[in-house]
Amino acid sequence: MSEYNQLLIIAQDAARQAMQVLVAMDNSLLSYEYANDLPREMKSVVDCRLEGIILDYLKPTGISILSEESGEFGKFDNDGLRWVVDPLDGTVNYIRGLAPCAVSIALFRGDLPLFGVICEYPTCRLAWGGQLFGAFIEDCPIHVSAIQYKSQAILCTGFPSRFDFADASPASFFEMVSSFGKVRMLGSASLSLLQVAKGSVDAYAEQDIMIWDVAAGLAIVEGAGGSISMLQGRFQKSCNIFASNGLINLEK
Repeated sequence: MSEYNQLLIIAQDAARQAMQVLVAMDNSLLSYEYANDLPREMKSVVDCRLEGIILDYLKPTGISILSEESGEFGKFDNDGLRWVVDPLDGTVNYIRGLAPCAVSIALFRGDLPLFGVICEYPTCRLAWGGQLFGAFIEDCPIHVSAIQYKSQAILCTGFPSRFDFADASPASFFEMVSSFGKVRMLGSASLSLLQVAKGSVDAYAEQDIMIWDVAAGLAIVEGAGGSISMLQGRFQKSCNIFASNGLINLEK
């Protein structure tokens, strides 16, 4: 536990430092482009700048790293530990001034999330947690909601860049979302999961979302008393995610 405490502090420091740089960034860095292989994936200099700051904190730990911008560093050792990093989750929100975005850092052992750290922009609030830690925004504990019925529940969802509308079944998607009382799309998977952890929404579901988008949020949901389901998606490192307060599930 003491080892994880020290690693948590490193992740928190990395997220705070990246956020300080993000807040101070010059507007000239708001330029962006779209990936050739993913026409709906927006990329900016900001993502790479923040990644460099975060990796400077994480690399000295000797633990392997999976980061959205640069891929994998190192191999599984250290008991199968791996950092999972999204330097800026919600790039479109940031570039277009549309809605909040976040720095997201998680520590996994194999497929198990140990803890996650999310720093939200522009509030600069730091959320963190995991099964061994509980869940917090700054020093205030957070907990999932007590809503039991989907007809009264709020669902967060989204369409990630790899979502294939041609292959997807609109009927099954709308059947799923229509069973909830309200549906919201925030444009940031990590912040959507944080809403589950703090009880503002009751469930989150998304198909073929990348692991770095959800890693920290999944850990915090568990720390807040919620439940998570993470299945392999159609693409490498993509997942089909359902997270909730533990009272809401897709079958009922």
